[in-house]
Amino acid sequence: MGVTLGYNQYGKAETRVVRVYRDADPHELVDYNVSVALSGDFAEVYLTGDNANCLTTDATKNTVYAFAVEHGEQARQPESFGLALARHFVEDVEPVRRARVSVEMYPWVRLQQAGAPHPHAFARDGSHLRTAGVTCEAGRVWVVSGVRELVLLKTTDSEFHDFLRDRYTTLAPTDDRIMATSVTAQWWHTDTGVDWSKSHAAVLATMTEVFAGHHSLALQQTLYAMGAAVLEEQPGIAEMRFSLPNKHHFAVDLSPFGLDNRNEVFHADDRPYGLIEGTVRREGAPDPGPAFDPGQGW
Repeated sequence: MGVTLGYNQYGKAETRVVRVYRDADPHELVDYNVSVALSGDFAEVYLTGDNANCLTTDATKNTVYAFAVEHGEQARQPESFGLALARHFVEDVEPVRRARVSVEMYPWVRLQQAGAPHPHAFARDGSHLRTAGVTCEAGRVWVVSGVRELVLLKTTDSEFHDFLRDRYTTLAPTDDRIMATSVTAQWWHTDTGVDWSKSHAAVLATMTEVFAGHHSLALQQTLYAMGAAVLEEQPGIAEMRFSLPNKHHFAVDLSPFGLDNRNEVFHADDRPYGLIEGTVRREGAPDPGPAFDPGQGW
């Protein structure tokens, strides 16, 4: 039986780097978790253990730290930091053919003192993680922005009924339920000349406004409404991908205690959960190619 080496990549995952900008008052900071994956002329490393073409993962980690200084302006935004790193690995490291840089950004907000923002004291904003993914290959780049752990909930304006039923169906239809989810979303830009921070803030504002104002008949319908609204407002975004777990809230039966639960007391279940995923694309948009990281399964 013959065997062959298939697609492969390697790199350094989850390099934590915090960059403080002390050249201005007030101070600024960014807090990143950076993962780098490289693919290219590395077959012999796998097949024979010949490491001549193998850039060490330690060097990859050190590059992230060094670029936080050498490319300080680009490091202010996760997308531009990812672009600088990905281009370097492809253009300056001869065996590398493709570099994929994934950045998680932990937001911080200024503390207040005497009613004014403090110049150098911060608190972590735990409302979400900002993400960016940059892929560079053969002189082309793909930039994907995103968000994770954006937990949203509304107490009404959500229904779910008239669904397919079989002999295993026990779920009761409802015309008034809590709808909650933790949004993971990624959106692909067709250009790199973008004000990344402004664009990201606008996408978050649009998604949350649509979630709040949309009378939902299913979480799938709300997913599509959020994506369509973002694409309508930002022509430079070609495609959005969502993963929305349905964070179920079940009304507690209080009848054994002689109490009437008027859709007011709930049990929040963490598992199992419905997982709603979908893509919203601009009509006529080009193929995204390797823009979206398919994960370990490629």
